[in-house]
Amino acid sequence: MGASVDPLRNDRSDDEERNTVAREREVQAMLFEHGLAGICFPQEFGGQGLTPAHQNVLNEELEGFEFPSRLQAPTMSPCAAVLLDFGTEEQKRRHIPAILRGEEIWMQFLSEPSGGSDVAAALTTAVRDGEEWVLNGSKIWTTGAWWSDWGLCLARTNWDVPKHRGLTVFMLPIRQEGLEVHRIEMLNGSKEFCQEFLTDVRVPDSDRIGAIDEGWTVGTRWMFHERMLTNSALVTAPVGSRHGGSGGSTVGMLVRQAGRFSDPYVRDLVGETRMLELVDRALRQRIGQGIAQGALTDQSAAIGRLFGGTTRTRTRTIALDIAGAAGAAWTDDDGELAFSATDYLMRQVSCIAGGTTEMARNVISERVLGMPRERSLDRDVPFRDVARGTSPS
Repeated sequence: MGASVDPLRNDRSDDEERNTVAREREVQAMLFEHGLAGICFPQEFGGQGLTPAHQNVLNEELEGFEFPSRLQAPTMSPCAAVLLDFGTEEQKRRHIPAILRGEEIWMQFLSEPSGGSDVAAALTTAVRDGEEWVLNGSKIWTTGAWWSDWGLCLARTNWDVPKHRGLTVFMLPIRQEGLEVHRIEMLNGSKEFCQEFLTDVRVPDSDRIGAIDEGWTVGTRWMFHERMLTNSALVTAPVGSRHGGSGGSTVGMLVRQAGRFSDPYVRDLVGETRMLELVDRALRQRIGQGIAQGALTDQSAAIGRLFGGTTRTRTRTIALDIAGAAGAAWTDDDGELAFSATDYLMRQVSCIAGGTTEMARNVISERVLGMPRERSLDRDVPFRDVARGTSPS
């Protein structure tokens, strides 16, 4: 038996985290050995070639059992999903089976220190040198990069075209010369978030994903898969589990530890948490079905992203409310109550990681509801001029 663990909690040593990752690789290998990995992945790449309905059944049956949560997002989605969409046959045969066996954990090198949510404003450069590319720059907010294997990296290959048109996507091993991973300490003491510094990192052209300067085509699909996250049919996520969230089971544990079952106010909070969990599950299922059937645009994944982020923020607020005084001062014997305060302080992570909820609102208004947006003056300006601050104002 086991449960999903929040990787951003500071409740494990580095050695314990490494052991947990190693164990999850073993569990993923066991799933693969018994035909339970890659339910919706093509058979030619080691998957089962089945349907999202089959994946949903597995998710239901796995509830309450140990599962490899760290190997799901972003490894299965968006990284493996992008490989399936845009990778060459050789790239897919080289990496997808290894991913499904738990041999490769992937991260996305997308956000940059200067760009925030503006992915297209990437400053990390890739310069062609024969049959290789030389990458220089920095990526940030990569959860777990220090124990991962491969990165999916968006880089700028052309400065003389508008910013959306000069991007290219590459894949690269994380542990290599010229790539430094620095860990970022968060306010709760966690050091899972990382920043990567790339200095003359060489990537063979055979590890380029998609066409040169067509990275935005890859990137828009990449961000769709990122918004789908655990709603993706490529991800194994037991029903009731939410990566980094505070679901009903956690709230129920808090109520028991706080001894507040008889408090009518607390019972209302438990009911609200359960309601949010059920709506979230139904909404994600509806969005997934709608996209698969063509009834909804794939940009509708932003709806689930927005609801999931705001819901996790609310449930962490509820958890602190239930914990009461134990959430502000605790002892080692307080268990889950001891985490409610730091979880509350970290609650906004759920609205930032995986694409901000502000960006999700923009996508919903523009691409789902079709509301017009004022045209950017920089849209047709070479990005070299935008970066220098010489574009029209």
